Amino acid sequence: MDPAALVEWLPPAQMTGKIHAFDARVGGGYEMSLFYPPDEQVFRGKTAEREDRVKVRFVELAPPRRIVEAVSFVTADPALLGEMTQTVTFEAAPGGTEVTLLFENLPPGLRPQDNDAGARLSLDQLARRFE
Repeated sequence: MDPAALVEWLPPAQMTGKIHAFDARVGGGYEMSLFYPPDEQVFRGKTAEREDRVKVRFVELAPPRRIVEAVSFVTADPALLGEMTQTVTFEAAPGGTEVTLLFENLPPGLRPQDNDAGARLSLDQLARRFE
C-alpha cells in the first residue's frame, strides 16, 4: 500500500515504474506506467513504444492477508482491453511470508505464460527487498 515501494518491486526485470495517481481505499486505486529499458528489442509496450500503463482499482483491502485488484491496460489494442483480477495473498511461512499472485480473466492478447513470467520476476524483486 506504499506507492514508492510498488515502484521498487513491481516492474519486472529491468523495467522501471512511475506512479501517476494513488488512492489507498476500496474503490480507489492507482495508475502506473511500466517502462521497458531502452535497449529492449523483444517486447513492445502495450500503451506506447516502451510503456505499459495500467489502471488499478482496489476491490478488497484486507492487509496484511489479502488485496484484490481490478487491473486494466491503458491501450488502443482491442486484444488487451478488459479488466483482469489480481488477488494477492500473504501467508505466514517459516522464515518469512509467502506471497501469492493469482490472475483471473486475462485479456485475450496477454499470454498467460508471459504474465506468469513477469509476476515471478516481480516476486523475486519483492523477496530481494526483504533479504
